[in-house]
Amino acid sequence: MTQTDVEIASQPETWRRALSEADQHRALLPRSGESTLYVGCGTSAFVAHAVSLLCQHAGFASTDWAYASELPDRTYDRVIALTRSGTTTEVLDALRGPLAGAHRVVVTGAPQEVPGDVADEIVDLTFADEQSVVQTRFPTTVLAMVRHLLGEDLDQLQVELGLVLTGASGPDPASFAPDTFDHFVFLGRGWALGLAHEAALKLRESAQAWSESFPALDYRHGPIAVADARTLVVPLSDLDPLLRADVERTGATVADLGGDPLTRLVWCQRFAASVAAHKGLDPDVPRHLTRSVVLPSPARVPTDAV
Repeated sequence: MTQTDVEIASQPETWRRALSEADQHRALLPRSGESTLYVGCGTSAFVAHAVSLLCQHAGFASTDWAYASELPDRTYDRVIALTRSGTTTEVLDALRGPLAGAHRVVVTGAPQEVPGDVADEIVDLTFADEQSVVQTRFPTTVLAMVRHLLGEDLDQLQVELGLVLTGASGPDPASFAPDTFDHFVFLGRGWALGLAHEAALKLRESAQAWSESFPALDYRHGPIAVADARTLVVPLSDLDPLLRADVERTGATVADLGGDPLTRLVWCQRFAASVAAHKGLDPDVPRHLTRSVVLPSPARVPTDAV
């Protein structure tokens, strides 16, 4: 069993702790009347996307999200930066530069790594940190905590999580082996679109697989041209029946996961680990990746590297 497998399986524990401590971490949410920007890179950017939409649906109208490297050309009252490692260069540069005038909240699993000049507040989620390069429990724990703080009752969701992790809910991930499928498409709507992007990233990181993600109803507008009998389409939210029929006409298979988008994401994490194992890959050490992207200062870049 890899460290990734262990961390995927630990999510019931981290979710329970997140919900029990949620009131200590209300800095995860916007403040009434304040314009707020959620930022991150990679997985954290997709979580920022999902959290921003969840907050908008809860009535926080002036809430946006962005990649830390692609910031909107406007100012915000509050910035909530997601960085598991606390050391991601683009996030730190954004907090020191264009976002420095906002109230800056850093959500991290490694608060001791966050430089003192980038955060006015820190949300300490050390208990959800991970050893693996590939993130699994940290992003889902953040999402569970945010939903709880927004007033959702997550009791049934936690039951659903246990069923997904034991294989009692959803198809067996091993039933969709790369012997049959080599093209994986993840679709979502609303806040689940960020989860679809994250699910596709898990396949790329863990299993070096050809995986894509799209807004569900935009899939017909070009990307469906690539689908064939070796394509597996995984919806992170309920699929429109007409779209499903269009997908199946291509010969592609639709994976019926059912349940909440967040537990569907956990199924996708298990699926990515299963595909990696089938291909003889270790998801703990994905090719070309490190736990955090830390770039050299421009002043330190050798002249022959320019």
